[in-house]
Amino acid sequence: MTRIATAALAAAMTLAVITAPGALAEGGGPVVRTDKGLVRGAVTEQVRTFGNIPFAAAPVGENRWRDPRPVTAWQGVRDATTPAPFCAQNSQLGQPSSQVEDCLYLNVTTPASSARKARPVMVWIHGGGFTAGAASMYDATWLAAKNDAVVVTVNYRLGVFGFFGHPGLAGSGAFGLADQQAALRWVQRNARAFGGDARNVTVFGESAGGLSVCAQLASPRAAGLFAKAIIQSGPCGLALPATGAQGEFTHVWRSRADTEKAGTGTLGCADVACLRAKPVSELLAVHELFASPSFDTAVLPIDPVVAQRTGRTHRVPTLVGTTHDEMTLFAPLFWPQPVPETSYGDQLAGLFGADAAKVGARYPVNGNGDARDEIARLLTDRSWACTSQVTREQLGRHSRVSGYEFSDPDVPMIFPGFPPFPGGYKAYHGSELLMLFDMGQTLTPAQRKVSDYMIAAWGRFARTGDPGWRAAVQSLAPGSTGPADFARDHQCGFWSSIL
Repeated sequence: MTRIATAALAAAMTLAVITAPGALAEGGGPVVRTDKGLVRGAVTEQVRTFGNIPFAAAPVGENRWRDPRPVTAWQGVRDATTPAPFCAQNSQLGQPSSQVEDCLYLNVTTPASSARKARPVMVWIHGGGFTAGAASMYDATWLAAKNDAVVVTVNYRLGVFGFFGHPGLAGSGAFGLADQQAALRWVQRNARAFGGDARNVTVFGESAGGLSVCAQLASPRAAGLFAKAIIQSGPCGLALPATGAQGEFTHVWRSRADTEKAGTGTLGCADVACLRAKPVSELLAVHELFASPSFDTAVLPIDPVVAQRTGRTHRVPTLVGTTHDEMTLFAPLFWPQPVPETSYGDQLAGLFGADAAKVGARYPVNGNGDARDEIARLLTDRSWACTSQVTREQLGRHSRVSGYEFSDPDVPMIFPGFPPFPGGYKAYHGSELLMLFDMGQTLTPAQRKVSDYMIAAWGRFARTGDPGWRAAVQSLAPGSTGPADFARDHQCGFWSSIL
């Protein structure tokens, strides 16, 4: 997952939060009692927001590279008017770097009005290639206010802090996944205090967040922590070209043994004690080397690809979707310079080996002089679209599964500084986030209609497990909220024949 790590997801800004056992919160007041103490949030006409609520003890010192520990209760009222910090990470896709290791906090957004009955709870896991991103980048006002739902956005340890491994280190390679489960357990204890229904929790995420949902579906320890799941642009079998290996694609997931091997000798240290003494700044030098969650662990005993294929997943209603042009976001990062069409065959040989000619015949150049748009299209199909189709088919053998494809070719670009790309970025990876979260972008009236449609569909799914359409895959774009001929459009029959 080295390549996706450099180019995953980032979005906008906000806060959100949730709380404790007992009766539903009275009125729409700013103070809520959680299981560890009182928190004071902020109230607007539409929503109440609570930020920076700890769901686990600070993962610092001896807690670095340990599964999350319980929070110590506090006295008085904790200020929850500021959002959770970014976990330690390097700058990526225009987002700032961070050296904050004490970052296991979550945000909650609820409607401002009091709850007449328990509301559905939606728990958001952010993307960022498992090395970047943050809960507070996502303003959940629309999802909460328009759906009468409680929305929780959660942090988890990233990169070297979340997915590092070392021989003899308990939990190697899966600390970030354990953090996500700790946040989900916090929701179980505290949902009611924020007006939410702990029995009706939907876990959802995009990119690395969607892949995290795959991991939680395959984790026995996640049993009972959620009732529904949404996987956005994070199919369990996502595979991207291996660096320096002709014709090879690699999955996101890595065995614990491989992770521990990668961690041996890190930064010249012979043991974990030496590494725990290193400052955050030094560890960030190897941050992107640990962008793959590990299986063969207590949190994730089995590779999620195998779990999906063999039916060893939690059987809950699931919504699985992608954007139409996922790879256009990554192509200029992998190939920053134009690729002459005369070099297209060499590129295909490097990507597909003996199958290069077959792929080239299916995806011929279009004569614009730069083959990167063809490469983006075929990798969208091979790596994202058809693996999502497989996820729908395999999960659908045991659970109710719905599908969508976001396909607006004119959606604004949310990542700053991207250069022109042949044919445009179209419905790039992460572009559907503009429809669900307020990210400060101006939408056209037609796009606003699509946004309203999607927000309602996500809310309906959170309440009932049904997004509201009968199509196997629903197209989501201005003037096109109807069935998509997904498998044919992305040539999934062809890809299944050569993989």
